[in-house]
This record gives sequence, structure tokens and C-alpha cells, in this order.
Amino acid sequence: MKLLDARTRVSLKNILYATDFSPASNAALPYALSIARRFGSTVIAVHVMAPDFYPAIPAANWPAITEAEQSLQREDAKLLEDRLHGVPHEVVFRQGAIWEILTEEIENRAVDLLVIGTHGRKGFEKMALGSVAEEAFRRASCPVLTVGPHVRTAPEQLVELHQILYPTNFSNESLAASPYAISLAQEHLAQLVMLHVQELSSGPILKDPEKSAATLLHRLHAIVPPEAELWCHPKCCVEYGSPAERILELAKRQRCDLIVLGVRPEKKHLVAASHFVETMTYRIVTEAPCPVFTVRG
Repeated sequence: MKLLDARTRVSLKNILYATDFSPASNAALPYALSIARRFGSTVIAVHVMAPDFYPAIPAANWPAITEAEQSLQREDAKLLEDRLHGVPHEVVFRQGAIWEILTEEIENRAVDLLVIGTHGRKGFEKMALGSVAEEAFRRASCPVLTVGPHVRTAPEQLVELHQILYPTNFSNESLAASPYAISLAQEHLAQLVMLHVQELSSGPILKDPEKSAATLLHRLHAIVPPEAELWCHPKCCVEYGSPAERILELAKRQRCDLIVLGVRPEKKHLVAASHFVETMTYRIVTEAPCPVFTVRG
């Protein structure tokens, strides 16, 4: 198999897997393991705990509670070690604010990918559907793989990626995700489904829909390097309507195993015509039938 040019391929040496040991975060682990095996990555599993503080319990009982929690942590760590067997890994327990700890780990360990479950319990409930999740895929200095509430994967199941959906509106932000989509397709020998959704309000491009569609298909096809076509056989699609709805519908219709999205940097000026506004990304992350891999442009 002819490999991608070094300028196109991506490296995922260190994967940070954030867990609270809930079913939601457990469901994300097979994806971290699958990518780690394909890319030869090290998995750093991090569990963030709230600082020890029990205002409603007499102080004399705190040591016993702390010991019980530490015993549970050892059990959780052992189970996690067993699941991580076969890949280079490290299990880390830390106390503090979730996003602050994850940011520190990402920076200090040169993390290339953050993997999280998006409907966890306890501390991760906010991470899944609130401000911390928004911070994760808007502010993280690395790509983020989120496994949402509609992803149906048994925690012990081996994950294979056969269909990868890469939507793009040809903006710099969305094109920044193309090397990841192409590399993931290569490593998993998956078909790459490339999609452009033309919003019906765009006007001029719909005056000659056949010519416009042909132009858009050509632009999609040009994103993939010629050498990649030897193995991934990209499928290019142009659809019309609401970007979020078309992306979600195509992901279900094609039974896609992963969606790769380019998103804006945190402080970049928002452009109304862009596909990748916050509400669209959030909707896709929380409603998609498969995990969503987001890359900040």
C-alpha cells in the first residue's frame, strides 16, 4: 500500500482518554484503543476527582471516607489497566477542576488527541453537555474525539472504522481537518465519504444546479492526494439544505463509523455563512450516531 505524503499524514503519538468510569466514558475507550493501535499511540487515561471535602459529615469520619474512596480508585485503576493491556499506557488520578487538569495534561504531555464520553455522570455531566464540553472542542490545543449519547458500542467491543464522513464547506477551518480524515481512513482502510452541503439560501450557485454540483464535486475530489485514492476510494457527495441535518442524515444512511469536522479557533470572528458555527457543531456532537472527531482550524 502506498502511504500518504509526509505533509498529509498526521501523527497521534499521545492520546488522552478522560474517564469518570461511567458507562458513557467507558464507551469512549474502545475508540481510543482502536486509534492507538493503528497509530502506535500511547494512551494516557486520566480520572479527575473533586478535592476531598465533606461539609455535611463530621470531620472524624473523613479519614474512613477517604480510605474507602482510595480503595475504589485502586479497583477502578486495576480494571482500567486490564482494558488498556496491549497498548502503551499510563493511568493517572488527579484532583481539581476538570478542564484545568485536562488542559495541563494536554500541554505537559504533548497530547495529540483528547477522547471523551459525552453523557457521563457526576463531574463529566457538565463536560458532556455543558460548558466544559464547549471548552474541549473549542479551546483544546489538540483534536477532540467525542462519543455521544446516540453511539451504540459495547465497552468491550473492538471498534473498526469502515466509513468515515468528512463534511467541508471549503473554509480554512474545515480544510484543517482533511489530513486527519484522510489519515484515519488510511490507517483503518476505511472509505472516506466527503460531503459538501450547499445551503438553499445561498442563491446564485443554484441557478445552474448541475454545473454547480459538478464544480463542488471536483473541489471535493481535489482535497484528496492522488496517492490516497489507491486505498481509500473517496466518495464525494453534494447535498442541499441545512448542514447539520444533512450531515446527520448522511451519517445514518451511510452507517458511518466516524465524523471528522473542522471547527473555528476560540476567538476567531464568526461568519454567519459558515457551516461550522457553535450550534451546528454542538448538535452534531450530541446527536450523531457515531463519534465526532473535531479539529480546530
